[in-house]
Amino acid sequence: MISAELQHAARVIQNGGIVAYATEYCFGFGCDPMNRSAVLRLLRLKRRSIKKGLILIAADVEQLACYTHNIPAQVLASWPGPHTWLLEPRENIPRWIKGEHPRLATRVTAHAQAAALCHAARMTIVSTSANRAGDKPTRSFRETVRRFKSDVDYVLAGRVGKASAPTPIRDAVTLKLIRAG
Repeated sequence: MISAELQHAARVIQNGGIVAYATEYCFGFGCDPMNRSAVLRLLRLKRRSIKKGLILIAADVEQLACYTHNIPAQVLASWPGPHTWLLEPRENIPRWIKGEHPRLATRVTAHAQAAALCHAARMTIVSTSANRAGDKPTRSFRETVRRFKSDVDYVLAGRVGKASAPTPIRDAVTLKLIRAG
């Protein structure tokens, strides 16, 4: 059964809002990646350039079908889990998601609450650390509320996972490590 708080967070995302929620390493900001105004608002909040692109998380591989296809076996073998992969995007993926990159950053999360949020929202969601550019991300519900309650539409109570660093990012085509974990 889905909690009332999780249902509320999912509705906020479905209605174009921004939710802060727990992930594997830190709290993240999330929204509907296909809602341009929500993504641009999130980028303004973070003071992050649209050129950098964003990570998308999903509860399962099926949720990624409208964003990418032909996911390599080594990627599938690492999911769900704390592994972000750069995959070939479908043609219709907007610049506000990819930034200046030819590939799309994606993860099927193993964080139970983040996956439940994707399920409840019935979509893949943006997952970017809850911080402003140059600042450390928040790692607790209390700190996230203190720093961002007035900037986001909802802060979903939860606990971050046991990861000691952000997820590594690897290019699925070249296997090059883009960001160490």
